[in-house]
Amino acid sequence: MKSLRVAMFVLAASLALPSAPALAQDASTANMEILRQKLKADRKVLIAANLPLTDAEARKFWPIYDSYVADLGKINQRLAKLIIEYRDAYNAGPVSNPTAKKLLAESQNIEAAELKLKRDYVPKLETALPEAKVARFIQIENKIRAAVRYELANAIPLAN
Repeated sequence: MKSLRVAMFVLAASLALPSAPALAQDASTANMEILRQKLKADRKVLIAANLPLTDAEARKFWPIYDSYVADLGKINQRLAKLIIEYRDAYNAGPVSNPTAKKLLAESQNIEAAELKLKRDYVPKLETALPEAKVARFIQIENKIRAAVRYELANAIPLAN
């Protein structure tokens, strides 16, 4: 269990790194793509280490997981865009009420999209795994996302 916490912390810290360049604007695009690919692999290793699968389950699960990660990537792109928009507004001075309202609405839409994504994938996952393993996978995903959100919350300043 301690190794899961350590792995989750390392992964969360790594996943938060793409937001830091969005705020600082000093990392190259090539380096960011390399980092994203590494994070994808690390995430998969974390899932594999904490979700014991039979060979038959693995053959069915991993293609569904890959599709899930691709769809999650679209949501993450929206989140990155939101962080950049916030950074720009924050750096321009006090964030205006209309801008704050727009950013808050998009933040809530992103959270809703993440929940919808999980809900949409549960039936797909249930075709590959028993319900207990589906629940475990969603728990692992929730822990990863919570750790990422924590790192983002620490890295992003409050609106001025």
